[in-house]
This record gives sequence, structure tokens and C-alpha cells, in this order.
Amino acid sequence: MLKKFDLPACPVEISLTLMGDRWKLLIVRDLLTGTKRFGELRKSLNGISQKVLTQHLRIMEENGLIHREVFAEVPPRVEYSLTELGESLKLIHDAMWQWGEKYKENLSE
Repeated sequence: MLKKFDLPACPVEISLTLMGDRWKLLIVRDLLTGTKRFGELRKSLNGISQKVLTQHLRIMEENGLIHREVFAEVPPRVEYSLTELGESLKLIHDAMWQWGEKYKENLSE
């Protein structure tokens, strides 16, 4: 987890440090609709490798954005969900969605 003294001074840079990767934004997009298993995330993130998805999920968990729950079953079941802090990224997601929609509209004119 990033410590306060490790963070950049600029709030925009903090956001980019935590979420400035396309995969992280798409992981948030998928988890905004509810809890997902690893395989569900991998299928919905076209082109991501298992290694990269695992790395991003671990980093996001360390930074307090997602919760990982392991169920003691055979085979083990692992589910991922957004924490309250992760849920707060919905505002950013929605703003990016709206901007993308307007951009598409402008291209078709």
C-alpha cells in the first residue's frame, strides 16, 4: 500500500499513480456491476494475460481498492469486489463513459 509520504503532491498525479493503467480502469468497470471471479474478469478483459491480471488485482488490493475473498473449497474459489474506496471511483468511471459517448457522437457528425 502506498504510504502518505510516498504519494505525489498533486492529487491528479495520485489518481494516475493508482489508476493510470487501462487494465485497472477496466477492472473497476467490471467490478462496479458486482463481485466477480478471476475467470469472469479474465474473459471480459480482452487481451489481458493471467499474469498481468493477477499483478493488477494484487496491487489494487494492496492499495485498498478491491477486496479479495478466498473460499476454502476444492478447488479454491476466489472472488473480487470493490471496497468502499473502490466504489468511489464510480464518479470517475461515469464521467469517462459520458465523455467517450460524446466523443463518438462528434466523430459521426
